[in-house]
Amino acid sequence: MDIYRKLLSFFGEQKWWPYDKEYHKKHRTDYRFEIMIGAILTQNTNWKNVEKALENLKNACTLEPKRIAKMGSKELQNFLKPSGFFKQKADRVKNFSKYIIENYPNLDKFFQRPIFEIRKELLGIKGIGLETADSILLYAGKKPIFVVDAYTKRLCKRFGLNIEKYEDLRKYFEKNLPRSVKIYKEFHALIVELGKNYCKKRPFCEKCPLNSICPKLYPES
Repeated sequence: MDIYRKLLSFFGEQKWWPYDKEYHKKHRTDYRFEIMIGAILTQNTNWKNVEKALENLKNACTLEPKRIAKMGSKELQNFLKPSGFFKQKADRVKNFSKYIIENYPNLDKFFQRPIFEIRKELLGIKGIGLETADSILLYAGKKPIFVVDAYTKRLCKRFGLNIEKYEDLRKYFEKNLPRSVKIYKEFHALIVELGKNYCKKRPFCEKCPLNSICPKLYPES
């Protein structure tokens, strides 16, 4: 919590995950679906590229599971090009959209179950791994589960916490934080901000908000 408070004081609230409120109000679509698709598209790319791909879908009024499921593969690939690996991601997004409409009348039905029941189901869908599943659960489903990414692992190593496995590190954070969706969201986003700007592979320690408490261990990962 000391790390969390220092990062929050330095960067301010990040308020993740962004979505287009006006678009969903106008088209009467579910904003949670945009977050879910964004979580899939953000694999192996940065958020700016994901935003471009999502904007393409919104401009074509297709950011909705039934429309994506019916869309031709080439057309969907073209929309998703900015996100990189667009052929693979088009297959994953289309497959995910089909799965949702074939099994659930709406996302309320999808999310109104126990967290680890949903998680197990997500992990059974092709192209969804632990980080993507937990991002969907936390940001779209508002479920209390901590998201671990490469920035989190790097920060922990530099503080001398050598926990390699995703699940072990997730459980460590959850054990040592209040069970709060808001804190989990903010802490994950703040760690990403720290990793992008200061705690890089070659760290920029001089102005880092954690400089006074970091033991300054620098593994290149």
